[in-house]
Amino acid sequence: MVDLALLQSVSYIAGALGVCVAAFYYVMNLRVQQTNMREAEKNRKLTFTTNILQNLNSKESSRRWIDLMNMEWKDFDDFYKKYDSRVNPDNWADRNTWMGMLDLLGYQYRVGLIDLETVYQTSWTNVLTTWMKFKPIIDEYKKSDYAKDYYLNFEYLANALARLKKERDSSWSGPAGFFKADFDETFFKNTGSQ
Repeated sequence: MVDLALLQSVSYIAGALGVCVAAFYYVMNLRVQQTNMREAEKNRKLTFTTNILQNLNSKESSRRWIDLMNMEWKDFDDFYKKYDSRVNPDNWADRNTWMGMLDLLGYQYRVGLIDLETVYQTSWTNVLTTWMKFKPIIDEYKKSDYAKDYYLNFEYLANALARLKKERDSSWSGPAGFFKADFDETFFKNTGSQ
């Protein structure tokens, strides 16, 4: 006959094996869930970025960008008389839409939702030429009408792209006084904006 102690031992071993199998299944299931969550997050980021880049490179945005690049002024007072929002709301709407999109792209880059290489490959020219053209105007508005952090993410992105462009093409320097390797990133740390 089968000894009672042997039956108890077999029962304990079966129970321990069941717990081990359940633990192994649980760990494997967690790994699959983590992989799926990472993949879903990656897909959300890709979809968001793709939507912005498609908008940035749309026919309407391209026309808007050309209109902005064709703007001419002598100095800030001349700009103000021709293009300020109180004088020319349509132009302001185009500028604000375009630069707001670049500011959002800069935010995505700053917080790690998009990598600099993607922006460089898809739109470095548009970002940098827009920043080069409008930086003096933005700086003047920050002295009076705009907050100090207005378009700060756009500036952050433009400076990162300028550094990357300079690394890849040492002959490139942008217009006189443009290249600013010492962008003040402490603003984001001081305001808690990350």
